[in-house]
Amino acid sequence: MNIRPSSRRSPRLRRLALVVGLMLAAAGMGTAQAASAPDPVKPRTTGSVEHTGPVPGGYASWKDLLLDQQKMVRAADRITAALPGDGGGYAGLVAAPESRELRVYWKGRPPKAIDDLVGRLRREVAISVLPARYSARELEGEANRLIRANRDLITSIEPLQDGSGLNATTASAGATRTAISGAAVPVSVEPGVRPKVASRWDDSPPWWGGSVWGTPSPACTTGFAVTYQGVSKMLSSAHCASVGQTAADPTGQVIGTVTHSNASRDVLLIGTSAGSQVFNNPVNSVATEFNNAVIGTTSSVVGQYVCTSGGFSGTNCTIRITAVNVTINVGWLIQGTVRAEQQSFTNAAGGGDSGGPVEVTNPSNTNQVYAAGIITATDYGTQVPCTGYRPTGRVCTWRIYYSPWSNATTAFPGITLP
Repeated sequence: MNIRPSSRRSPRLRRLALVVGLMLAAAGMGTAQAASAPDPVKPRTTGSVEHTGPVPGGYASWKDLLLDQQKMVRAADRITAALPGDGGGYAGLVAAPESRELRVYWKGRPPKAIDDLVGRLRREVAISVLPARYSARELEGEANRLIRANRDLITSIEPLQDGSGLNATTASAGATRTAISGAAVPVSVEPGVRPKVASRWDDSPPWWGGSVWGTPSPACTTGFAVTYQGVSKMLSSAHCASVGQTAADPTGQVIGTVTHSNASRDVLLIGTSAGSQVFNNPVNSVATEFNNAVIGTTSSVVGQYVCTSGGFSGTNCTIRITAVNVTINVGWLIQGTVRAEQQSFTNAAGGGDSGGPVEVTNPSNTNQVYAAGIITATDYGTQVPCTGYRPTGRVCTWRIYYSPWSNATTAFPGITLP
């Protein structure tokens, strides 16, 4: 997101940067300089990654809500893992912790295996199985057809989790009627949505997630340490650099070389020594940084609460998933993304945060987090004041899109956390 053009960038990425109008992420920061002093000592203290504001649904605390949410997501994973090969009549899932239930939508009658599984899962979490008009497979096929036929009009599209149809976004109200003409399923359209592909500032090996990097100027954020094909890597966003480019921190210290990239899922890998920690800071303050252990991955389910940890914006929480399996059009199509919205309409992420961690707090130990994905894009139609280390000279928004962990596993089969 918001990358300063580099002469080393491939012609394709330079053209795409012009098409989507990526602004300079490091406006007023100057160019990176070679490090002339030893790296600082990494913080060796942990801190709690916490949501703020009133707790929805009458819960006594965010911990109680997150514990119920965790049960719902685990149940959702069990259900999706048991789906037939073609998905059958499965339409979608919604975690509704404020209503204390997981909602499963199905076209027709679920097979006995799913019914039996839901019955067993109900011992741990309330589950409602509700009727759907269309299956997820039907909606995904129509979504792909519509956005490819209307690339100049549709900015994002995704299936509704209740199986009732599709939701599409357009850059302007005037594009609405044309964009959905001939649709085979109901389509709701929201105009004015403009996705834009979107430290911390002096890290050292083993590199942690949530720190600033660029090629060479600071422009993006590291995501999570991973292992791929038996080698240590750092996960970040594909739009940040090309394979073969050298990644460096803001002091000019080399992190490593970009070894793998997948633009359609917006994920890349940097070959480097990476540690299973991420930088965080108290929400609304960057005076104190701390580190948190990454203890696993989590699926992304509509209704779920997540936090972001951008190298430029810092840590922001109380961000709720509103759509999954979203295809966004930023000059090229990025598939499988997740739309999420800060519930108080304050900053969720902004310029320079691309590739940074999207995480879920472990309700049993708020010093630990689960990897949900990495920041991909912001919606320029939802601009708000920026937070963090560079609160001026950037664009920040309350609605974001991120590449979930499933995008990384799709692009790089066999990838794991260390």
